[in-house]
Amino acid sequence: MRTDLKWLSAALVVAGVSTAVPVSASVDTSPRPGGVFKLKPGIYVQKGTDCGSPPNAAIRRYDGKGISTPNTHACVARVLSRKGQSYSVRQSCIDTGVGKGPRITEKQVVDVSDALTFKLRTRGAGTSYRYCPAYMLPKDLRGGGK
Repeated sequence: MRTDLKWLSAALVVAGVSTAVPVSASVDTSPRPGGVFKLKPGIYVQKGTDCGSPPNAAIRRYDGKGISTPNTHACVARVLSRKGQSYSVRQSCIDTGVGKGPRITEKQVVDVSDALTFKLRTRGAGTSYRYCPAYMLPKDLRGGGK
């Protein structure tokens, strides 16, 4: 039996599998896709932006009710119409990152490609965003907050 283990270990090394490093997997424990847009709740960043160091302007947060920025919160999207996976909405948000502030309203079109990507349009062509798992985010964003 001891010889079999040595052979297996040698075979793994030849195959490029390290036996000296413990194997671990990051498990995504965030909620499943759902809410108004059927997206996975959490942090999204502009496509082409690194999840590990996104600038504030490239960050969006989906909580199932709406899509906020680092400068807004308590966003609620009301669907005006839907054609396939394209949602025309009127979204209202509190216009400050935290605390009290005025509520602003904006008409948007949200095109959902799948549960992890969407395009947000308010004017013009819009901007595409992709989901970032918590383990890929900077520590201050890992809780899904701002």
